[in-house]
Amino acid sequence: MLSVARLRVLKEVAYRGSLSEAADALSYTQSAVSQQIATLEAETKLALLERHPRGVSLTAAGQALVGHAEGILAQLEAAEVALSAIAGLRGGRLRMASFPTAGATLMPLAIATFRSSYPDVELSLAEGEPEEIAPRLRAGELDLALLFEFEGETIVGGQMTRAELLEDPMFLALPAEHRLAKRKRLRLDELKDEAWVQTSSSSPCARHVVRSCHAAGFEPNVAFESDDYQTVQGLVAAGVGVALIPRMALSTVREDIVTRELSPAPPVRQVIAAAPAGARLVPAATAMLRILEQQAEEKG
Repeated sequence: MLSVARLRVLKEVAYRGSLSEAADALSYTQSAVSQQIATLEAETKLALLERHPRGVSLTAAGQALVGHAEGILAQLEAAEVALSAIAGLRGGRLRMASFPTAGATLMPLAIATFRSSYPDVELSLAEGEPEEIAPRLRAGELDLALLFEFEGETIVGGQMTRAELLEDPMFLALPAEHRLAKRKRLRLDELKDEAWVQTSSSSPCARHVVRSCHAAGFEPNVAFESDDYQTVQGLVAAGVGVALIPRMALSTVREDIVTRELSPAPPVRQVIAAAPAGARLVPAATAMLRILEQQAEEKG
């Protein structure tokens, strides 16, 4: 394979028409330039220069090679500029994904803050549950993801940069007219005879609600399922069941429901930001991680 450095020397010689002038332009010795050209001619097995008393000119082979070299060197320079822009957050892209409640609460302000500082970085945001997003992050389809884990779970492990942003406790949602609505704190076992509304049974939140009920000594009677927490609130308001809802999903609470803390401690999910580690960690992801950590601290 031809050396890019030697192609750059040949291009300079062709432009200057002189080995000595090319040497001066490149800060080489004339001997070094001659050696580079000789090596290139040995590699191609063709004469590339014609020597004259007052300089050099290109042979037909030399002209052909310089024509290709100009395109190659221009593409390499463009690549260097693009990489420099990415490193300096003056270009490139950041592919992100988030679970829905973080996408509605943490991400909008984080994206706005990022864009105000790095307007030339292209941003994209997809939505999904952690079990859908994590494999895409590991496969390299995403540069950063907002996920959550419950105690005893690890959704992203090695080869990942992770930042624990905040704890998101779950609150009990009751109809405003429920017999227990006036209590400030409730035990989970006090709801064992209630119908329950929860997210789809395969979701991490639903699985943890069931585990929490089991720990409280009963099997929840799940009457309705919805992955939209506004729908869950509506079902609770209609009196068809009670629900456990994460705090991040309670930025808007209907007037016809109440939310109560669980005693002695509520189920809590840990919200994390994760990105590939090492060489796969793009500079834009590092910047976004800092912004998310700052915003989580302010919310905290």
